[in-house]
Amino acid sequence: MMLQKKKVLFIGAGSMAEAIAAGIVQQNKVPPNHITMTNKQDEQRRVQLMKDYHVISLPIEETEVQEADLIVLAMKPKDAASAIAALAPKLLPHQLLLSVIAGVTTTFLEGMLPLEQPVIRVMPNTSSTIGESITALTPGVAVSADHLQLARTLFESIGGVTVINEQQMDVFTGIAGSGPAYIYYVLEHMEETAKQEGIPPELAREIVAQTVLGASKMVLETKTSPRTLRKKVTSPNGTTAAGVDALKQHGAGMAFTEAILRAKNRSTAIAKELEMLHS
Repeated sequence: MMLQKKKVLFIGAGSMAEAIAAGIVQQNKVPPNHITMTNKQDEQRRVQLMKDYHVISLPIEETEVQEADLIVLAMKPKDAASAIAALAPKLLPHQLLLSVIAGVTTTFLEGMLPLEQPVIRVMPNTSSTIGESITALTPGVAVSADHLQLARTLFESIGGVTVINEQQMDVFTGIAGSGPAYIYYVLEHMEETAKQEGIPPELAREIVAQTVLGASKMVLETKTSPRTLRKKVTSPNGTTAAGVDALKQHGAGMAFTEAILRAKNRSTAIAKELEMLHS
C-alpha cells in the first residue's frame, strides 16, 4: 500500500490533472519520477509540466501503460470514450483506474473496460494544488477494500477525502468540483469593490481572501453551522445586517443554489450524452 513504490499515470494533462499531480509532488507522497503525464499532441504543455514538477511527460502513444499501478483518467468528457477504448486492451487486471472525468459514471466506464477491472470515480477540485481539496470517491463493483484505501491514501495527500454513492456524485461535482470558481467569482467582486473604495489592489486581495479563509476555518474548527455563525455576527440594525439584507434583496442565496444545480444537471447530462453515443 506504500504510495512511494507506486507508479501513477495521468491520461490527460489539463488543469485538474496538473492540480492533482502538483499536490502529490508537493506532499512528497509519490516521487516525481514515478509520475507520468500524457496528452495527445501539446508538446509545449508537456515540457512545462516536466519543468514545473519534474514528472515524466510523454505523448500518449509513447507511454508504457502496463508499467503503471494507478491510472488517472483526466481527459475531457468528449474524448473519454475514444481514449478509454484505446486504453482498454492494454490494461492488466491489477491496475486501478481513477476517473476524474466530470459526469462519467462507473457503470459507463466498466462497460468499456475488461471484466473485473477496478475503477473508482473521483471528484477533487483545483485546491488540490495546495493540499486543500475535498475529494469524493465512488467505487465500482470490482473495487476491493485495499483498492479503496489506496485511492484514499493518494487523494488524502491533496486534502480531505470522503466516500459517497454514485447518485450523490453529480451534486458533489456541482458543489465541490465547481465550487472554487463560485468563490473566486465572489472574491473578484469583493476585491473590485474594495479597490473602487480606495483600498490598494494588493491589500484589497489580501483582505477579501483572508476574510473568506477565516470564515471557512470558523465553520470547520468550531463545528458550528454557517447559519448559526451568521446570526451570531449579525447585530440588529448594524453594518453586517445591512450587508446581509442587500445580499437577500439581490438574490445572492438563490444564485448560489442555481449555480450548484446547473452544474449538477450538466454533470448528469454529460453522462446521458455519452450513454446515447455508445448505446
